[in-house]
Amino acid sequence: MSSASPVKVKPAEKDAPLLTEAGLEEWFTRPYSNGSQTLSVSLERFHDPSGAYEAYTVLLDTDLEPSTVGQLTAIGHGRLIMLIGNFLVNVEQPQFASSADLQRLSDIVRKSGDTTPLPPIRSFLPQGFTDGTQRYALGPAAFQAALDKLGKAEFAPLTKEAGFDFGAEAMFANYQKAKESGVLLLIDYPTPQLAEQHLRHLDAVLSPAEKQAGTTVERKGSLLSLVLRPPSAAFAAELRNGVHYQTEVTWNEPTHKLTDPPWVVVLGRILIFTLMFMGLTVAVGAAFGGVRVLLKTFFPGKVFDRPGQMDVLQLGLSGKRIDSRDFY
Repeated sequence: MSSASPVKVKPAEKDAPLLTEAGLEEWFTRPYSNGSQTLSVSLERFHDPSGAYEAYTVLLDTDLEPSTVGQLTAIGHGRLIMLIGNFLVNVEQPQFASSADLQRLSDIVRKSGDTTPLPPIRSFLPQGFTDGTQRYALGPAAFQAALDKLGKAEFAPLTKEAGFDFGAEAMFANYQKAKESGVLLLIDYPTPQLAEQHLRHLDAVLSPAEKQAGTTVERKGSLLSLVLRPPSAAFAAELRNGVHYQTEVTWNEPTHKLTDPPWVVVLGRILIFTLMFMGLTVAVGAAFGGVRVLLKTFFPGKVFDRPGQMDVLQLGLSGKRIDSRDFY
């Protein structure tokens, strides 16, 4: 049980840039005791699960082991780390709590967690990486931290050219095969065009020594892959071939099938519409003529052919003046 109120934690100065990049919104810690045994639980809330996953991978190392509390948990060094949606939970001295209590804590936090899926790039990694070496970066702070942690600080120039301002995401992992080991770096971009653009930028900052050691940048769709100083070309090729990534083009607009009607139907429609048009013209002509005849019958010289407004040209061959009424 706990008799103390939660205490708001301010990140250490050295950790602040990375946690800010990850989108840390709140961080609280609270002690719990059972007699003389005391453990501390800290809860970090991030803007989304991607930021929480970045912070989670920063805490991993090869001495940690998976926990039975659930997936995306690690235990070791006297603490339990749990990633639950957009929450990162740290339990100091977890041995003072039962598995049921830890599971209950996980379930309580999960009810308030963001259920948005974690970054897809984590599933692109080939199987067989050394557990605890996986690192996710959605910004330069985590990217540089991953290089330092994995012993590849000489590749620091890649940080500025990775393109995080354009929505890039990176994933690291170390692989050990027999006596060979190497770090695989994957960088995913929103579009293949951005990937091609940054491929050139990254290739330009690789030193001649790094290229001589076999470090190359390769693109597949919107994903770039680099094996940092691979022990052999075969090792690098095997890692790249194991990447679980494929491009798909989907066409989700509605479709319809265009078919021309038979020629008999076309001729029939032409004939029908022609007859209809002819019938309409006859009806309109008869109506106009009928109205004119009726008006001339009942109102002679009042509406049509009024004598005072009729002018007739004559040649004057005779002396008789032409009367316009003689024409009707």
